[in-house]
Amino acid sequence: MSTPLLCLPFAGAGASFYTAWESVGVAGVEVLPLLLPGRERRVLEDPYTDVHEAAEGLLPQVFDLLPDGGPVALFGHCLGALVAHELTRQLLDADGPRVTRLFVSGTPVMPDTPPERRATGIRDDALFLERVKGFAGYRHAAFEEPEMRELLLPSLRADVHMHETYRPQERKPLPVPVTAVRGRDDALASLDDIRSWQEITNAGFEAVELPGEHMYLAESPRSLLELIAARCAAA
Repeated sequence: MSTPLLCLPFAGAGASFYTAWESVGVAGVEVLPLLLPGRERRVLEDPYTDVHEAAEGLLPQVFDLLPDGGPVALFGHCLGALVAHELTRQLLDADGPRVTRLFVSGTPVMPDTPPERRATGIRDDALFLERVKGFAGYRHAAFEEPEMRELLLPSLRADVHMHETYRPQERKPLPVPVTAVRGRDDALASLDDIRSWQEITNAGFEAVELPGEHMYLAESPRSLLELIAARCAAA
């Protein structure tokens, strides 16, 4: 039996990033990408600028995907990890599907970006994109096309603002086990960074390093999906 895995996008990404995971062929996980407004088929909708509002806004999408409830796991990378964290709390408050495990990746529980490194507030598009690439170590090829760049920049700016201004509102530990993951060669999120997620749970925690850099999940998703499947099976 496969565990549904709700996947939250990192800054500037959409649900389509995770669609490719469905063809990897790892048994035990049913990949269910969630789509935030401001991108892909929701590109004409205003993007969220607050993580808490984004999580609340995703609840109807989750209930549509899981009408019968049942166990579910969540995964998010970078900004997606923060949204997955808050969505887990929303599901608990809404008496929704039972969350068996939260998987967070590539960021500390509360981002610590000194003012001189922030991208929020940079008006020049080229400089903004270069700063974000420096943070993420990654830039989608679509941003190299002027028309696509103009279409996608508003959601990327909103995502970066969400990430850099996020502060958890609820400090009560989750009754949900947490697995925090990073690429072993990630220069942006250290092992201590991902270990900070231990403070949000009283139900078990582990920190795991996988081969790769910050975008290890794009380079080799199989090892990540196998980790997720093993933890879901144990639950």
